[in-house]
Amino acid sequence: MKLIYFGLSAFFIFIMVGCSQPQTFESFFNEKLEHLHIGEENYSYKLVHKEFNVVHQDDAVAIFKENNKRGEQIFIAYLEKRDKQWSWIQTRGAEWNSPMKWSSMNQPPFIYSGTISGDSIREVYAGEELAQIIDVEEGKRFWYAISPIKDVQVMVVKEDGTKEIIDEFDFKKSVR
Repeated sequence: MKLIYFGLSAFFIFIMVGCSQPQTFESFFNEKLEHLHIGEENYSYKLVHKEFNVVHQDDAVAIFKENNKRGEQIFIAYLEKRDKQWSWIQTRGAEWNSPMKWSSMNQPPFIYSGTISGDSIREVYAGEELAQIIDVEEGKRFWYAISPIKDVQVMVVKEDGTKEIIDEFDFKKSVR
């Protein structure tokens, strides 16, 4: 009888300890994307970049590519860890060669992001904030900057040193 009691006690302690383990970023990220796209045909994703403690302790930015019914897209997600569990806070997406040149998240933290094709751009600024540029694959880069300010100008610095303010929407590309 003592052996059964000891065995059950050990089992429940094992279960309780297992349930209180901190959730890993990777397991949360993979479970979330797989759950959101259950049953989708020809869907795949790849985590391209992750960075922790970007705005404050226990938060993260994830940049990932998706291949879905719209084609290849790239996304940036902002996540926070609360009570040892990750929460997906907000996401923005982009497409390569789209008339949408960049976008921003509508609530703090204000994350500005966009795609870059080619190597002519050396730096990107969202207001005063220098963006981080991520090489995604040959000829395709993605940038993001975190700003405390909503509605800032986005400026690029080209390889030759020239600076250019970039509108969010490229009207020339939208007219076909």
